[in-house]
Amino acid sequence: MKGLGERFPDFILDAVTGSKGEVKKINSKSYPDHWLVVFFWPFDFTFVCPTEISEFSDKEGEFTKRNTKVLGVSADSAWSHSTWKNIDPNMGKITFPMLSDFNKTLSSDLGILNVDGAPERATYIVDRDMIIRNVVVYDRNVGRNVDETIRVLDALQNGNLCPVNWKKGDSTL
Repeated sequence: MKGLGERFPDFILDAVTGSKGEVKKINSKSYPDHWLVVFFWPFDFTFVCPTEISEFSDKEGEFTKRNTKVLGVSADSAWSHSTWKNIDPNMGKITFPMLSDFNKTLSSDLGILNVDGAPERATYIVDRDMIIRNVVVYDRNVGRNVDETIRVLDALQNGNLCPVNWKKGDSTL
């Protein structure tokens, strides 16, 4: 698995964007001078995944304040993402791009492709130079904590040593 300090792989993927689920290409260079939070979910139309996707969407403004773009990825097709957005009211409000890693290239390059052909529930924080600064992989039965992702992003962007349970505004070491 690609880890801390390694370069996030280059990619060009179909992305479902907008309220109607339009499809466009997004690549690893689409957001220059931004940090990225790239999170993977195993499958569309499941139970845990939409709770996480909705939470990332609800907190997207917090990421924007931090000059960070959120990208969600699964190995489902762009058509599947678009259909999900159009039939599920909660998915319809998603504003960040939902990327289709249908050929499983990005998931494979990162080493997070499960034996069932779907990516693990992984979250990457990537800096402006496309270097992986944080990676967390969760069991499929456990949803991730978006507030913790924001806390870690704050700590990484702070640039100082941050003690246990550090939050933005706290003293650093």
